[in-house]
Order: sequence, then structure tokens, then C-alpha cells
Amino acid sequence: MSTSTSRIFINAPAERVWSTVIKPELVKQWQYGSDLITDWSIGSEIRFRSEWEGNIFEQWGTVLEFTPCHSLRYSLFVPRPGLEDKPENHFTMSYTLSEEKEGTLLTIEQNDNRPGSDNSNSDSSEDDDEGQSVLSMLKRLAESMYNE
Repeated sequence: MSTSTSRIFINAPAERVWSTVIKPELVKQWQYGSDLITDWSIGSEIRFRSEWEGNIFEQWGTVLEFTPCHSLRYSLFVPRPGLEDKPENHFTMSYTLSEEKEGTLLTIEQNDNRPGSDNSNSDSSEDDDEGQSVLSMLKRLAESMYNE
């Protein structure tokens, strides 16, 4: 299994960070214009849909955990040639919020059992480059909305 963990400190209360992570109109602003479709009920479908150069791209899965202002976890399937939509070809995304003195620490973990996934663990903070454009956008959005 491949596990990737990213952490970023956001100078905003957990409620604001939570809204930025779960509200479709906000997710669209930091997830490359993706439409988030879910009702966040445990066991319900979650879907990310985007369009690029006239092509529609979708990822889908199931909401596995939802504890407001604290944590959420969902599975996702990303279609690719030769990969069947079955549980062993899904990966999980987990978001955990921890309130701290001056804001919120957001930890995002991806666990991947899919064929070809790397078996090593990686851990990054806000200073690392990989995937940070998305986290940086999320951080800027949550902080700017808090400071308005």
C-alpha cells in the first residue's frame, strides 16, 4: 500500500477550513474547477466532475466517514484503461482538522492499494512542492474568507 500524507497550517478556525473542504462552491475554487457532488451521508456516493478541452473527467466513490469540523474519509475510483471499477481499485482520502492556538492544522492522507501504486510512504508539509498548488489554493481561500 502506498500512503501519502500532506499537512498544512491554515490561519483560520476549523469551521472555516471545514467549509472550504466540503462545500462544492468552495471545493471548485481549489480543486482545479471540479464539481463536487455528494450529500456527505456515510455510505452515499461522492463524485468529482471536471471538463478540460471539451472532455469530461469523473472520479467517484463512497463517503466512509464524516465528523463535522474534525474529519472525513472517502474512497475514490479514477478510471483508466484496463482498470475495472471494483473496491480493490479504489483509494481512500482522509482529511483531519486539528485546532491549534492560531488556526487549524489540516492533514490529508491518501492510501492507495491500486495496482502499480508505490509501496513507500511519503510525508510532506506546506514547504514541499508536490501537490502544494492545491493545498496553497485551499489555504489562501480559507484564510481570505476568514479575514473578510
